[in-house]
Amino acid sequence: MDIKKERARILKLYDRERKLKQEGFTLVAGVDEAGRGPLAGPVVAAAVILVLDTEILNLKDSKKISEKKREKVYEDIKKKAVAYAYDVIDADYIDNHNILNSTLMAMKNAVEKLPVKPEYILVDALKIPDITIPQEFVIHGDNICACIAAASIIAKVERDRIMRKYDLVYPEYGFIKNKGYGTKEHIDSIRKHGICPIHRRSFSVKGLEI
Repeated sequence: MDIKKERARILKLYDRERKLKQEGFTLVAGVDEAGRGPLAGPVVAAAVILVLDTEILNLKDSKKISEKKREKVYEDIKKKAVAYAYDVIDADYIDNHNILNSTLMAMKNAVEKLPVKPEYILVDALKIPDITIPQEFVIHGDNICACIAAASIIAKVERDRIMRKYDLVYPEYGFIKNKGYGTKEHIDSIRKHGICPIHRRSFSVKGLEI
């Protein structure tokens, strides 16, 4: 890793937070989710407040980093964050309220669980309803905002850990590998074994009703 380039990249991730500080907002929370698309398991949302320009190497969209590195960045975020929190919404709630509403609920809950109240919220591509804190949605926020990238990593790691535990209970579906996403192997397993309690019955894939 070219440390000089990596540090420059990290500093650029704070551009939006830096502008917000000039406007008087110091405690800025980033919010993101993991698990909107899978056929099984929960959706998890996280909220993270970082001190401006905190150096967290490899901080980026959780999908663009290996699982091993993601775990290391996750620990670094926990050590350096002003505050972080996450919320889990299970498959039953998703089936009853749809995935978008479930995601927004998880995001709202994550913000409200923060031990430090944020002054401003940056959300990856969504707007959280019924919340009084000023907020804005940022398209591809996990690529361009440090606090959102941190939230994406917290949410992803926490969800992956949940799915690894479910793999011990339902090993026939390969959750430790697919994390509930609709891979060919996962779909073949559903055809062979049927669904299990953590499958989202309101979801479907071509040629297969859940």
